[in-house]
Amino acid sequence: RGLTRTTAIYPVSFDPVTLGHLDIIKRAARCFDRLVVCVMVNSEKPGGMFTPDERVALLKRVTEKLPNVEIDQYAGLVAEYARLQKACTLVKGLRAVSDYEKEVQMALINRKLNPRLDTMFLTSSAKYTYLSSSAVKEMGRHGADLSDFVPREIMEDVQQRMDRGR
Repeated sequence: RGLTRTTAIYPVSFDPVTLGHLDIIKRAARCFDRLVVCVMVNSEKPGGMFTPDERVALLKRVTEKLPNVEIDQYAGLVAEYARLQKACTLVKGLRAVSDYEKEVQMALINRKLNPRLDTMFLTSSAKYTYLSSSAVKEMGRHGADLSDFVPREIMEDVQQRMDRGR
């Protein structure tokens, strides 16, 4: 009833977006007519390497060739955002059992807040199971080559931000 069954939301902080995130975006985009990649402002992670607006701009660059992918940002509850977008599915990437435990809890809470909202879990591709934005920031702080971890379209932005922080 007025709900688009083919819209999904992929909500993450993306600070910065990694090749693991991009892998989930590409795979989820094949499953839905419309995928809204949403930069969520995480209250547990104040500040950040990039502002939410900068993250949106970086994501737009790395997804520009994916016609059914939209980029947005939201600071409220993802269950409410999904309702506003008329989406029935959240996409969450899982790297390890520890991700699963936390994400199942969040899926149940989101379902309680929005009973029409399901969560679809996509396991990380094997080559990205260890990858996180936190790991990228840590490696970057120590001057590591990030080319195997960050999309090439934004490599220079990430490197410049890391250089500024050192």
